[in-house]
Amino acid sequence: MPVRERRGVSREELQQSALVAVAILLVLGVFAAWSVLIPGVSAWENIIVAVIGSLRLTGPVAAAFAAWVAVRRRRGTGGQSLTTWQAVRAPLAILVVVGGSFVATLLVLAVRTMLTEQAGRLLPSGLVMGMAGLALYVAIGWVTGWLLPWTITPMLAGLGCYGLFTWLIQGATWADRLAPATREPYDPFRGLSATALTDQTLWLLGLSAALLLGWAAMVTRQALVLAAALLAVLAAGTGVARLLGEPQTISAQKVVYSCQEWPIMVCVHPGMRPGLPELGSAFVKIASRLAGTPGEFSRLEQHPRSGGAVSLPAGAAPIHVDDLATGFADEAADEFVENLAQRCDGTPAGGYRDIVVAWLLGKPLPGGPLPEHQYAAAWFSGLTDAQRRDWLRLHYSEFAACRLQSSHFGGQPEETGQPVQPGHKRQVARTTPYPQIHPSQQAPAPAPAVTSVPPHVPMDAPAGNRGRAPGTGADKITSGSV
Repeated sequence: MPVRERRGVSREELQQSALVAVAILLVLGVFAAWSVLIPGVSAWENIIVAVIGSLRLTGPVAAAFAAWVAVRRRRGTGGQSLTTWQAVRAPLAILVVVGGSFVATLLVLAVRTMLTEQAGRLLPSGLVMGMAGLALYVAIGWVTGWLLPWTITPMLAGLGCYGLFTWLIQGATWADRLAPATREPYDPFRGLSATALTDQTLWLLGLSAALLLGWAAMVTRQALVLAAALLAVLAAGTGVARLLGEPQTISAQKVVYSCQEWPIMVCVHPGMRPGLPELGSAFVKIASRLAGTPGEFSRLEQHPRSGGAVSLPAGAAPIHVDDLATGFADEAADEFVENLAQRCDGTPAGGYRDIVVAWLLGKPLPGGPLPEHQYAAAWFSGLTDAQRRDWLRLHYSEFAACRLQSSHFGGQPEETGQPVQPGHKRQVARTTPYPQIHPSQQAPAPAPAVTSVPPHVPMDAPAGNRGRAPGTGADKITSGSV
């Protein structure tokens, strides 16, 4: 019987297993990375985060493959002594195999994005950190397979690695730094910290080397190998100390906005430039309906949700766009309008607020839970857009503070919450400059012009140039910075 077969695994079998492992790792890697990618974000950091995120599936498979080879190798050695090179050659070969699948996954994602302009930069430290994470998976799988040469060990190694690192990522804030993964969720405005990735690489490589060299020292019984393992432990300790000493949050980096000036000025992160036309179309009607009111704006700027209070130029308003998935512009518009006024669910004022919000978003006016709300919706639907804009200019402070009442909608009956009894009529007092209408009637006569704006403007309302229509001009892309 050939020597290689007596060792439990032949060269041909190992080569075939390596090809199968590469194929499985590539498919899983592309699938997992694609699920981590932020839709529509054209930034190199997005690619790095996705490739590192693929380790959550490819890592356990690599550990199981390393454990399988270790079990076969342990059975084939027959207890004979090994040199240091003979001991570490097999796990290093496994690392080369799984590293090749990692590089292939990166190339698949890179080819998809190389044809278009990408924001940010491709951080080599992020790629090295991904390889260091794979090395840790391989080291854990190899040592487990050698110490427990059972048939079920590869499965246990893969499931154990998946459970361990999933627990670390979802655990305490300091624990997720120890796992071979990036901090989530990824924020394009904050980017990636090259220093944090370098420290994480030092920790992962140090721990991987300590495991393999410690195992090799146990197998070869050489003091020099044990000394090298202790040095690896020191390197891992240095890396984890630097990781835990870093600040919890990463400060936002300076971003040069990509802007579109038509139909209104919209500025977003350069990695989300493809979403400018759709955002402009979604917000142009909102800008028109808010013109001349305290909520008027002539420029929209994308800002991170976790950025806190931001300083905006006159006439600018902040928006939040998480990705460019289907319907992202409508979601951003809904959130923007909802934030114009505080929530007042469970109160009669909430029904009146919903009427104004629906008009700003261009949606059908809701009837509301009470007859008064239905009357108000019918009255408001009878106004022209110009009349509604004048009405909002008068009552913007009440709308923003959730203080709208029946008297603001044509003087309809008081809010009793009870339906009208047959044969009875409610008394109606007209308290606005607009004529009273019944739900079955059509639009009223034109409303008188409003020449003043209430002095009470809510603190959170974006400042703007009163009375000026949204910005117009040729459709072009410009840049600004924050």
